[in-house]
Amino acid sequence: METGPGAEALNRAAMAAMAAGQQATAQDLLRQALAIEPRRQALWLNLAASQRAAGEVEAALATLDQALTVDPRAFLVLLMKASLLERAGRPLEAIPAYAIALAQAPGDEQLDAPTLRAVLHGRALAEKHNRDLQARFAETIDVSGLSGSQTRRMQAFMDLLTGKRRVYHQAPVGYYYPGLPAIEFWEREEFPWIEAFEARTAAIQAELHAALKAPATKLTPYIDYPDSAPLDQWETLNHSDRWSAFHLLEFGRPVVANCERCPDTLAALADIPQPVNVNRSPSAMFSVLEPHTHIPPHTGISNTRLVVHLPLMVPPDCRFRVGNEVRSWREGQAWVFDDTIEHEAWNDSGERRVILLCDVWNPRIPEDERQVISQVMATMDAFNGAGPSGSL
Repeated sequence: METGPGAEALNRAAMAAMAAGQQATAQDLLRQALAIEPRRQALWLNLAASQRAAGEVEAALATLDQALTVDPRAFLVLLMKASLLERAGRPLEAIPAYAIALAQAPGDEQLDAPTLRAVLHGRALAEKHNRDLQARFAETIDVSGLSGSQTRRMQAFMDLLTGKRRVYHQAPVGYYYPGLPAIEFWEREEFPWIEAFEARTAAIQAELHAALKAPATKLTPYIDYPDSAPLDQWETLNHSDRWSAFHLLEFGRPVVANCERCPDTLAALADIPQPVNVNRSPSAMFSVLEPHTHIPPHTGISNTRLVVHLPLMVPPDCRFRVGNEVRSWREGQAWVFDDTIEHEAWNDSGERRVILLCDVWNPRIPEDERQVISQVMATMDAFNGAGPSGSL
């Protein structure tokens, strides 16, 4: 029984016809190949390329939609579709099509020159569209009737719509409590105790300076994992004094020798709503970051509590990022953030940076609910035979 050429032979013949400018012949050969292998996406892509070369833009778009039924995430198909939509004078369709294609793109180093040019063009087009939309928002949106926190939230919303910000989710490495908002830096009005806490800065600083000067003071590495653990981003800081701590409350218990030297600091901590959970919290320490040290991006243990920074020694060129927002510490000005959102820190100065770091309950959790959370954690730890394991 005599058989005709296979799909691959037809495809090779079609490529030769395309190179010779014989697009009708190429398309006929590719349709024959697709009759044999209808789910071979490369054949659909080649057919669309031939139609594009022949100026048949709408036909090529229909062919690409057929190719996407085989694999809706095929990068090259999505990229060609975006390019053709732009060529067809349909920019409002082309821009989101480019965004979808770019989301599937491999690294630039993996792309050949023509594909990389198309990718860079798509990025530039999307960036211009976002800049134009930002300008339109600035011209038309009136936030004068909103409060400060509402204005910041509205600006973040518009920044997300225009690609200036990305969405960061809570990603606790330990325990996730449902229903709590993912807020990078929380508004001060959520914490009625914060100004009184800041007012104790001078007394806390005095105790810090005395502790740092004392020959007996022992700072411990903040990162202290067994060498057998998967260190990932912590490899360079593990067991290192580049980031160290003078612990006051650790795993829910006072470090007695240190606490005896810092009564004013302990009194300040006693007046804020720290979680109390056996073998877990509260926690509090002087966090010491040495010059020219970077704390890499990471997330904390649980979203049931937030983290407080009270800056005590802050040279210039120190920065802190939570999610999208980067801030600089100012001595005596506290902030509260959700450390289950990705965050990192830099001390690019030539001096030490020291903050008082402690935890507080998430204010969106009512008191009765907090008590049950503590019971749940204690029950789980007792069941698992767990010892000290970090903050709740």
